[in-house]
Amino acid sequence: MSLDVVFLTGISGSGKSVAINALEDAGYFCVDNLPPELLRGLITLEMSRPEPQRRRVAVAVDVRSAQSLPSLMPILAELKAEGVRVKSVFLDASTDALVRRFSETRRPHPLLQANQPTRPFVGIPTMPDQVEEQLAYQDQALIDTINLERELLEPLREVSAVIDTSLLRPAQLRLWIRNVVQAEPSRLTLVFESFAYKQGVPMDADFVFDVRMLPNPYYLKELRPLTGRDQPVIDYLRQQPEAAEMISQIETFLKRWLPTLEGDQRSYVTVAIGCTGGQHRSVYCVEQLVERFVKRGVALARHREQDAR
Repeated sequence: MSLDVVFLTGISGSGKSVAINALEDAGYFCVDNLPPELLRGLITLEMSRPEPQRRRVAVAVDVRSAQSLPSLMPILAELKAEGVRVKSVFLDASTDALVRRFSETRRPHPLLQANQPTRPFVGIPTMPDQVEEQLAYQDQALIDTINLERELLEPLREVSAVIDTSLLRPAQLRLWIRNVVQAEPSRLTLVFESFAYKQGVPMDADFVFDVRMLPNPYYLKELRPLTGRDQPVIDYLRQQPEAAEMISQIETFLKRWLPTLEGDQRSYVTVAIGCTGGQHRSVYCVEQLVERFVKRGVALARHREQDAR
């Protein structure tokens, strides 16, 4: 007798509303901003139902329950020990992306006081330089608040599958959320993610490997519009000894250290593979590594730049 529970949290503005809607569409019974003190009661209620009538549950908790956050870790550990299949997902984003999103939506950060006084101006407050100074003051207050939120939520981030939403479209996030929650919760999940260095390194990466030194299919006219999942690109890179050696070395490294990570009770490990544009070499390497590790357990492929198309 058990229950599937997705525990969703993350930094404010990182996309929790999109994620909870995706889970609801996938058939989960969703509760947003549940006070941590009520989590066990909700689970007990669902467990009291006859097994065929039990619903998959998704619970979103964020920094609005800041005072109760320290109690969450013991509750989650107890639920797992009791056989509840808990999958924790943490959404994150770069500070620049978060500041931009709050500016675009004009929503206040939940940790900022609604009646927080603005910085007083000396003279006429409509002068351009004074308006710019006020905006800079407000941005810095928001950045300080985001940093505080990161500190408060760091323990939850450490035990969760982390998704960096900085460059994700809503459709991408919905897809990645579904992939993560469908993975078997009792085994270590390996996530291989391709990315473009020109767009920045993913924040959710546990390991980062740079494959920009491999021969680049982009410079071949007939391969440029294709990707690392297209057969002509696959055939080209398979002929490159450097590509085979790179993939083999990454595989050897991971096989050496995965048992240690499993022994450390890690549930998710994200391995980011980067090239210049995130279209050919990194995509090919990710697909090859997933093939090699899928027999070992759960191995997922993400392609940050390609999935954004």
